[in-house]
Amino acid sequence: MKSIVNHKISLFAVFALMAFVLPSCHDFIEENPKDRVAISNFYKTEADAISAVNAIYAHLNAQSGDTFGGVYHSNFWIAIGLASDEMSNNQVGNVDADQLTTFTYGPQNGIVADVWKQHYKAIWLANIAIEKVPSIEMNTTLRDRLVNEAKFLRGLLYFNMVRMYGKIPLVLTFENAPLYPDAAEVEDIYAQIIKDLTDAQNLPVEQADGRGRATWGAAKSILAKVYLTRGEYDKCAALCLEVINSGKYELWENYADVFRMVNRGGKESIFTVGFGDAGGAIIFWEGGQFHVRLLPTMLMTAKITTNTLGWQVPTQALADSFEAGDERRPVTVFNQFNETVRDVAYNVPFDKYYFRKYWDVDDVDEFTNTTAKQDFPVIRYPDVLLMYAEALNAQNGPTTEAYKYLNMVRERAGLDDLSGLSKDQFLDAVLQERKVELAAEGHRWFDLVRTQKLSTLVPEAKPGVIPAAKFNLFPIPQKERDLNTNLPQNDY
Repeated sequence: MKSIVNHKISLFAVFALMAFVLPSCHDFIEENPKDRVAISNFYKTEADAISAVNAIYAHLNAQSGDTFGGVYHSNFWIAIGLASDEMSNNQVGNVDADQLTTFTYGPQNGIVADVWKQHYKAIWLANIAIEKVPSIEMNTTLRDRLVNEAKFLRGLLYFNMVRMYGKIPLVLTFENAPLYPDAAEVEDIYAQIIKDLTDAQNLPVEQADGRGRATWGAAKSILAKVYLTRGEYDKCAALCLEVINSGKYELWENYADVFRMVNRGGKESIFTVGFGDAGGAIIFWEGGQFHVRLLPTMLMTAKITTNTLGWQVPTQALADSFEAGDERRPVTVFNQFNETVRDVAYNVPFDKYYFRKYWDVDDVDEFTNTTAKQDFPVIRYPDVLLMYAEALNAQNGPTTEAYKYLNMVRERAGLDDLSGLSKDQFLDAVLQERKVELAAEGHRWFDLVRTQKLSTLVPEAKPGVIPAAKFNLFPIPQKERDLNTNLPQNDY
């Protein structure tokens, strides 16, 4: 199964054929019989239930079969950055990344295909847990929690997919899943996402067994984003306010503290995907691609880091878009490393701007190691504050309450409060704050499509690149359509 195309079978057919086996957490697409347990002998104990749900989490980060890493390892957030105004490709020979940067990609793009496969692998594992765990005799509170975690993850994954691809297969079962499913209507997909995330609101406010697990706040925050995407601003605002009033989350006083290793899973984190030495029950991969992909080779040449290649970089427009005095700028992007670290003075100039935000020089391992152990921030508290401000503005214009939460994010960055804006100007201000606050966190393409600004803002950052209307969706991977003729194609 390492080459799905060579086996002439669709991704869904591969999953359905596995109805008689259970994959190991880490190698669920591998063809190693030793890693499999007959399904009749599994899903019997509490430990089986925990393993089933942990397997979903593992596929958010871990390398699996013929894809490069798990869902949030790299390709997903890189695609969302490249196909926007925040990021460009700097990796020589990576044609797929070049195509995303220049909006010349189509159904053959390898990164787009990997994102599809990575998501459906994790969705399939969620379906297994949702279908099998409820029948296990075990502590009912734990059982309900595990099922709701699986529903949260399935809702999140389908939310990513429906925004990216539009009409896609909505597969919700395991043993009786169709080999070649039809694509569902977008409204039906959103109805299921809302159902899953609504059930997931029954999760606890805190999880005792390690960072990176879904919670009440994560379910409400992602569901708020679903409603914002759909233009249901009253529902979005209500959920955001619940999260804000819970008292569970706060902004770090300094923006740099958000990305310090000692603060992983801290007061600003609502849901993160763990990498590195997290411990606990979830299997976390050794490291993500933050260093290799983002930090420049000049640091490796200077023997400051051991494997940094600078494959993707911020656009000059992103680097220039920070207001004077914005404390987020030196944390997010840099074009030189001129600092003293552990009594050693460094002065290393770069050839362009690079992303810095995931690099914690105060951590010994992160300063020099090959791979980053930072967590990936799926959603942070300032995202909720800005969603709330945007939803309020959409309903009633820039109210005092809307300004309060927009300016809260600005104040943390050392910027003056905004006032006196029109409704359209306020939306532009929110989008600007999202751009500089959440850069390289997998949001920008979604934000530009949601606000219908992809075709107007991308050319400002990438002269000569004018995204056509078709780029408001990604193409369905052609290799999947070749194998499942029930799949439609978007306007490509």
